[in-house]
Amino acid sequence: MTLRSLLGASALSLIAASLVQADPITLTDIAGREVTVDGPVDRVILGEGRQIFFAAVLDPENPFERVVGWRDDFRQASPESYEIYAETFPALTEIPVFGGFKDGTFDIEQAVSLNPDVMIMNLEAKAATDEAGYEDKLAKVGIPIVYVDFREKPFENTAKSMQIIGKLYGEDAKAAEFNDFYQAQIARVTDVIEAQTDLDRPLVFVERAGGYSEDCCMSFGDGNFGRFVALAGGTNLGSEFIPGTFGTVNAEQVIASDPDQIVVTGGNWEAYVPGGDWVGMGPGSDVEEAGRKLAALMERPAFTGVKAVETGQVHGIWHQFYNSPYSFVAVQRLATWLHPELFPDMNPEATLQELHERFLPVDYRPGYWVSLQAAETN
Repeated sequence: MTLRSLLGASALSLIAASLVQADPITLTDIAGREVTVDGPVDRVILGEGRQIFFAAVLDPENPFERVVGWRDDFRQASPESYEIYAETFPALTEIPVFGGFKDGTFDIEQAVSLNPDVMIMNLEAKAATDEAGYEDKLAKVGIPIVYVDFREKPFENTAKSMQIIGKLYGEDAKAAEFNDFYQAQIARVTDVIEAQTDLDRPLVFVERAGGYSEDCCMSFGDGNFGRFVALAGGTNLGSEFIPGTFGTVNAEQVIASDPDQIVVTGGNWEAYVPGGDWVGMGPGSDVEEAGRKLAALMERPAFTGVKAVETGQVHGIWHQFYNSPYSFVAVQRLATWLHPELFPDMNPEATLQELHERFLPVDYRPGYWVSLQAAETN
């Protein structure tokens, strides 16, 4: 009697799999740290649930297959995306969740129990991680941290981050294909803007998460959406008053600056601010309702008599473009708002559809933006 007949094919497969040794992968993460991980990784903890936006590109058959734990922010910060993915991958609702590093609720014992190969963290969490000593504590129990960044410096770090994760996942080719697409879509805007010898850059005020709180007005400095505006051929109002990436511009300053265009980032944040004035943007969102709430926000004192409001140059856009590999779509959308004469044939909706068709496991659904002036909302 043979060994195969005694054990069966499935048992032999398990034995063979256990004998396969993972190859050490040494890489330099976005924080500049050299990290060695046994890979390709099969068991991953996501330091933020919204990191599924990159996992969906690299694991389109099942973005949740490697995820053994994650922070519970995807369902709250982007509920419409969560529901769409849950329709196709219902097992995501069973993934263990844990607390955050910043609020001190992360449980190392829970992380150890999940037996991960790696923990992928966003760069902005590093300060809190260092302060609490989590990196050393996790290293002692054999859990390496790898930092990526789609939020602090997205146009410097998105392609690098995708390359890093592609290496961890053993999906270098997919990462490279996405990066080629990403760079080409950005170039469709930047090549045109850079070719202008006498570009009139409109002054743009970006209100970050408008209506999320009663305070006005959270915005961006040179980073993130501030950088989006610059790439799209505008002047970001917040850059003059906010030294870092994120900050606040007071209402009086908005009025005095008199921006040519206003862009409000929004999401469906019922979980955070029930019944709030936030503008609900995202896949499958009610664009008509979003437009109504956007118009209501423009009645606040900060926008009294402002040129952009008077001319109807007011727009809402999905907040999560600021923290995902899909930021190039926001740049295209901004470019068509700021310089329609330079981009008459650019269709950001078509770009989003192509992104979904080529890289993502869920179908495209409109609802990512709205404009008070134009009848077009997609």
